[in-house]
Amino acid sequence: MRDDRVGALRRPIAAQSRIDETTDRLITAIAIGEYLPGSRLPSERALAESLRVGRMTVRAALARLVERGLLETQRGRDGGSFVREQWPTSSSASVHRTLSARWESLRDTSEALSRLYGVISGAAAENRSEQDVALLHDRLDAFRHADSGLPSQRADELLHLAIIDAAGNVTLRDVVIELESRISIAAPAHLWGSPEGMRTMEARALVDHINLVEAISAGNVDGATAIGREHAKIDLELLESALKQSAGKQSSVNKPSVNKSSVRLSGV
Repeated sequence: MRDDRVGALRRPIAAQSRIDETTDRLITAIAIGEYLPGSRLPSERALAESLRVGRMTVRAALARLVERGLLETQRGRDGGSFVREQWPTSSSASVHRTLSARWESLRDTSEALSRLYGVISGAAAENRSEQDVALLHDRLDAFRHADSGLPSQRADELLHLAIIDAAGNVTLRDVVIELESRISIAAPAHLWGSPEGMRTMEARALVDHINLVEAISAGNVDGATAIGREHAKIDLELLESALKQSAGKQSSVNKPSVNKSSVRLSGV
Protein backbone atom coordinates (compact mmCIF):
# COMPACT_ATOMS: atom_id res chain seq x y z
CA MET A 1 0.00 0.00 0.00
CA ARG A 2 1.37 3.43 -0.95
CA ASP A 3 2.10 5.78 1.93
CA ASP A 4 0.97 9.30 0.99
CA ARG A 5 2.08 10.78 4.29
CA VAL A 6 5.48 11.45 2.79
CA GLY A 7 5.63 14.86 1.12
CA ALA A 8 4.47 15.08 -2.47
CA LEU A 9 7.78 16.49 -3.63
CA ARG A 10 9.83 14.56 -1.06
CA ARG A 11 8.77 10.96 -1.63
CA PRO A 12 11.83 8.65 -2.01
CA ILE A 13 12.91 8.17 -5.61
CA ALA A 14 13.55 4.82 -7.29
CA ALA A 15 17.27 4.20 -7.68
CA GLN A 16 17.22 3.82 -11.46
CA SER A 17 15.71 7.25 -12.01
CA ARG A 18 17.08 9.33 -9.15
CA ILE A 19 18.93 11.87 -11.26
CA ASP A 20 16.12 12.18 -13.82
CA GLU A 21 13.43 12.72 -11.21
CA THR A 22 15.56 15.05 -9.11
CA THR A 23 16.16 17.09 -12.25
CA ASP A 24 12.40 17.19 -12.91
CA ARG A 25 11.66 18.30 -9.36
CA LEU A 26 14.17 21.15 -9.46
CA ILE A 27 12.96 22.29 -12.88
CA THR A 28 9.39 22.26 -11.54
CA ALA A 29 10.33 24.19 -8.40
CA ILE A 30 11.80 26.91 -10.60
CA ALA A 31 8.94 26.89 -13.11
CA ILE A 32 6.18 27.32 -10.52
CA GLY A 33 8.04 30.21 -8.94
CA GLU A 34 9.35 28.59 -5.81
CA TYR A 35 12.75 29.87 -6.90
CA LEU A 36 12.44 33.02 -8.99
CA PRO A 37 15.09 34.45 -11.35
CA GLY A 38 17.90 35.92 -9.30
CA SER A 39 17.31 33.67 -6.30
CA ARG A 40 19.92 31.29 -4.99
CA LEU A 41 19.09 27.64 -4.50
CA PRO A 42 19.89 26.00 -1.15
CA SER A 43 23.19 24.21 -0.79
CA GLU A 44 23.68 20.72 -2.22
CA ARG A 45 23.50 19.35 1.31
CA ALA A 46 20.17 21.09 2.03
CA LEU A 47 18.67 20.04 -1.29
CA ALA A 48 19.79 16.46 -0.76
CA GLU A 49 18.07 16.44 2.63
CA SER A 50 14.84 17.96 1.27
CA LEU A 51 14.70 15.64 -1.73
CA ARG A 52 15.90 12.61 0.23
CA VAL A 53 18.65 11.77 -2.24
CA GLY A 54 22.43 11.77 -2.14
CA ARG A 55 24.54 14.86 -2.73
CA MET A 56 26.04 13.36 -5.89
CA THR A 57 22.52 12.98 -7.30
CA VAL A 58 21.78 16.61 -6.55
CA ARG A 59 25.09 17.68 -8.06
CA ALA A 60 24.35 15.80 -11.27
CA ALA A 61 20.84 17.30 -11.47
CA LEU A 62 22.16 20.83 -10.91
CA ALA A 63 24.71 20.31 -13.67
CA ARG A 64 21.87 19.44 -16.05
CA LEU A 65 20.04 22.64 -15.12
CA VAL A 66 23.19 24.64 -15.79
CA GLU A 67 23.50 22.98 -19.21
CA ARG A 68 19.89 23.89 -19.99
CA GLY A 69 20.48 27.51 -19.07
CA LEU A 70 18.13 27.55 -16.07
CA LEU A 71 20.93 28.04 -13.55
CA GLU A 72 24.29 29.73 -13.39
CA THR A 73 27.00 28.89 -10.88
CA GLN A 74 28.94 31.58 -9.06
CA ARG A 75 32.00 30.93 -6.95
CA GLY A 76 33.18 32.64 -3.80
CA ARG A 77 31.77 33.38 -0.39
CA ASP A 78 28.44 34.59 -1.80
CA GLY A 79 28.40 32.05 -4.61
CA GLY A 80 26.11 29.15 -5.34
CA SER A 81 23.53 28.15 -7.95
CA PHE A 82 21.36 31.05 -9.11
CA VAL A 83 18.22 30.95 -11.23
CA ARG A 84 18.59 32.49 -14.68
CA GLU A 85 15.34 31.57 -16.42
CA GLN A 86 12.04 30.46 -14.94
CA TRP A 87 10.06 28.48 -17.49
CA PRO A 88 11.43 27.90 -20.98
CA THR A 89 9.33 25.65 -23.21
CA SER A 90 11.77 22.80 -22.58
CA SER A 91 10.70 22.70 -18.92
CA SER A 92 7.06 21.85 -19.59
CA ALA A 93 7.50 18.07 -19.82
CA SER A 94 9.30 18.01 -16.46
CA VAL A 95 6.61 20.16 -14.84
CA HIS A 96 3.84 17.96 -16.18
CA ARG A 97 5.52 14.73 -15.05
CA THR A 98 6.22 16.07 -11.56
CA LEU A 99 2.82 17.61 -10.86
CA SER A 100 0.61 15.00 -12.50
CA ALA A 101 2.36 12.10 -10.75
CA ARG A 102 1.76 13.69 -7.33
CA TRP A 103 -1.44 15.58 -7.92
CA GLU A 104 -3.73 13.84 -5.43
CA SER A 105 -1.20 14.28 -2.63
CA LEU A 106 -0.54 17.91 -3.59
CA ARG A 107 -4.24 18.72 -3.58
CA ASP A 108 -4.82 16.94 -0.27
CA THR A 109 -1.91 18.70 1.42
CA SER A 110 -2.96 22.07 0.02
CA GLU A 111 -6.45 21.60 1.47
CA ALA A 112 -4.95 20.75 4.85
CA LEU A 113 -2.76 23.87 4.70
CA SER A 114 -5.74 26.05 3.86
CA ARG A 115 -7.63 24.80 6.90
CA LEU A 116 -4.56 25.15 9.11
CA TYR A 117 -3.88 28.72 7.97
CA GLY A 118 -7.43 29.54 8.96
CA VAL A 119 -6.79 28.15 12.45
CA ILE A 120 -3.47 29.99 12.75
CA SER A 121 -4.96 33.28 11.56
CA GLY A 122 -7.78 32.96 14.10
CA ALA A 123 -5.29 32.15 16.85
CA ALA A 124 -3.22 35.21 15.85
CA ALA A 125 -6.32 37.40 16.19
CA GLU A 126 -6.98 35.93 19.61
CA ASN A 127 -3.43 35.97 20.98
CA ARG A 128 -1.66 38.89 19.25
CA SER A 129 0.26 41.35 21.37
CA GLU A 130 0.87 45.03 20.68
CA GLN A 131 4.34 44.11 19.46
CA ASP A 132 2.86 41.51 17.10
CA VAL A 133 0.44 44.06 15.66
CA ALA A 134 3.21 46.59 15.11
CA LEU A 135 5.35 43.98 13.36
CA LEU A 136 2.45 42.82 11.19
CA HIS A 137 1.86 46.38 9.97
CA ASP A 138 5.58 46.81 9.26
CA ARG A 139 5.68 43.55 7.28
CA LEU A 140 2.47 44.50 5.44
CA ASP A 141 3.97 47.84 4.49
CA ALA A 142 7.10 46.09 3.23
CA PHE A 143 5.00 43.77 1.06
CA ARG A 144 2.96 46.69 -0.27
CA HIS A 145 6.07 48.50 -1.47
CA ALA A 146 8.10 45.50 -2.64
CA ASP A 147 8.90 45.14 -6.33
CA SER A 148 7.18 42.35 -8.23
CA GLY A 149 8.81 38.93 -8.19
CA LEU A 150 11.57 37.96 -5.80
CA PRO A 151 11.35 41.03 -3.46
CA SER A 152 7.59 40.53 -3.16
CA GLN A 153 8.02 36.81 -2.48
CA ARG A 154 10.53 37.50 0.30
CA ALA A 155 8.27 40.13 1.87
CA ASP A 156 5.36 37.68 1.73
CA GLU A 157 7.41 35.03 3.54
CA LEU A 158 8.28 37.44 6.36
CA LEU A 159 4.66 38.55 6.73
CA HIS A 160 3.38 34.97 6.92
CA LEU A 161 6.01 34.09 9.52
CA ALA A 162 4.90 37.08 11.60
CA ILE A 163 1.28 35.89 11.43
CA ILE A 164 2.32 32.39 12.49
CA ASP A 165 4.37 33.79 15.38
CA ALA A 166 1.48 36.01 16.47
CA ALA A 167 -0.62 32.87 16.96
CA GLY A 168 1.68 32.07 19.87
CA ASN A 169 1.71 28.31 19.37
CA VAL A 170 4.97 26.56 18.56
CA THR A 171 3.23 23.31 17.64
CA LEU A 172 1.05 25.02 15.04
CA ARG A 173 4.15 26.71 13.62
CA ASP A 174 5.97 23.39 13.32
CA VAL A 175 3.00 21.66 11.71
CA VAL A 176 2.42 24.33 9.07
CA ILE A 177 6.11 24.43 8.11
CA GLU A 178 6.13 20.64 7.84
CA LEU A 179 3.04 20.66 5.60
CA GLU A 180 4.53 23.40 3.43
CA SER A 181 7.67 21.32 3.03
CA ARG A 182 5.54 18.55 1.55
CA ILE A 183 4.55 20.87 -1.27
CA SER A 184 7.63 23.02 -1.69
CA ILE A 185 11.36 22.44 -1.55
CA ALA A 186 11.92 25.96 -0.21
CA ALA A 187 9.41 26.02 2.66
CA PRO A 188 8.36 28.37 4.16
CA ALA A 189 8.76 30.45 0.98
CA HIS A 190 5.60 30.17 -1.13
CA LEU A 191 5.55 29.39 -4.82
CA TRP A 192 4.96 32.52 -6.84
CA GLY A 193 3.48 31.31 -10.12
CA SER A 194 4.51 31.96 -13.70
CA PRO A 195 5.56 35.43 -14.92
CA GLU A 196 2.36 35.83 -16.95
CA GLY A 197 0.04 35.97 -13.93
CA MET A 198 2.44 37.09 -11.24
CA ARG A 199 1.38 40.71 -10.91
CA THR A 200 -2.30 39.78 -10.78
CA MET A 201 -1.58 37.26 -8.03
CA GLU A 202 0.47 39.80 -6.07
CA ALA A 203 -2.34 42.37 -6.27
CA ARG A 204 -4.82 39.78 -5.01
CA ALA A 205 -2.45 38.76 -2.22
CA LEU A 206 -2.07 42.38 -1.14
CA VAL A 207 -5.83 42.75 -0.68
CA ASP A 208 -5.90 39.53 1.35
CA HIS A 209 -2.93 40.67 3.44
CA ILE A 210 -4.52 44.04 4.21
CA ASN A 211 -7.80 42.44 5.27
CA LEU A 212 -6.05 39.73 7.28
CA VAL A 213 -3.79 42.12 9.18
CA GLU A 214 -6.78 44.35 9.94
CA ALA A 215 -8.79 41.38 11.25
CA ILE A 216 -5.93 40.14 13.40
CA SER A 217 -5.21 43.62 14.76
CA ALA A 218 -8.89 44.08 15.66
CA GLY A 219 -9.08 40.70 17.37
CA ASN A 220 -11.68 39.50 14.85
CA VAL A 221 -11.17 35.75 15.24
CA ASP A 222 -13.91 34.61 12.85
CA GLY A 223 -12.94 37.13 10.19
CA ALA A 224 -9.23 36.29 10.40
CA THR A 225 -10.00 32.56 10.23
CA ALA A 226 -12.08 32.96 7.06
CA ILE A 227 -9.61 35.28 5.33
CA GLY A 228 -6.60 33.15 6.23
CA ARG A 229 -8.23 29.99 4.93
CA GLU A 230 -9.20 31.56 1.61
CA HIS A 231 -5.84 33.26 1.17
CA ALA A 232 -3.98 29.96 1.52
CA LYS A 233 -5.91 28.54 -1.43
CA ILE A 234 -3.82 30.67 -3.79
CA ASP A 235 -1.03 28.07 -3.74
CA LEU A 236 -3.29 25.31 -5.04
CA GLU A 237 -4.67 27.60 -7.73
CA LEU A 238 -1.12 28.35 -8.87
CA LEU A 239 -0.32 24.63 -8.97
CA GLU A 240 -3.47 23.95 -11.00
CA SER A 241 -2.51 26.72 -13.40
CA ALA A 242 1.01 25.30 -13.77
CA LEU A 243 -0.32 21.81 -14.47
CA LYS A 244 -2.67 23.17 -17.14
CA GLN A 245 0.04 25.37 -18.61
CA SER A 246 2.52 22.49 -18.79
CA ALA A 247 0.00 20.32 -20.63
CA GLY A 248 -0.78 23.12 -23.06
CA LYS A 249 2.85 23.89 -23.83
CA GLN A 250 3.58 20.21 -24.36
CA SER A 251 0.71 19.97 -26.84
CA SER A 252 2.03 23.00 -28.67
CA VAL A 253 5.54 21.60 -28.85
CA ASN A 254 4.38 18.14 -29.92
CA LYS A 255 1.84 19.38 -32.46
CA PRO A 256 2.79 18.06 -35.91
CA SER A 257 3.79 20.61 -38.50
CA VAL A 258 1.46 21.16 -41.45
CA ASN A 259 2.60 21.48 -45.05
CA LYS A 260 0.61 24.55 -46.04
CA SER A 261 1.04 23.86 -49.74
CA SER A 262 -1.00 20.66 -49.37
CA VAL A 263 -3.91 22.28 -47.52
CA ARG A 264 -6.97 23.30 -49.59
CA LEU A 265 -8.78 26.22 -47.97
CA SER A 266 -12.51 26.46 -48.64
CA GLY A 267 -13.64 29.69 -50.20
CA VAL A 268 -10.30 30.37 -51.88
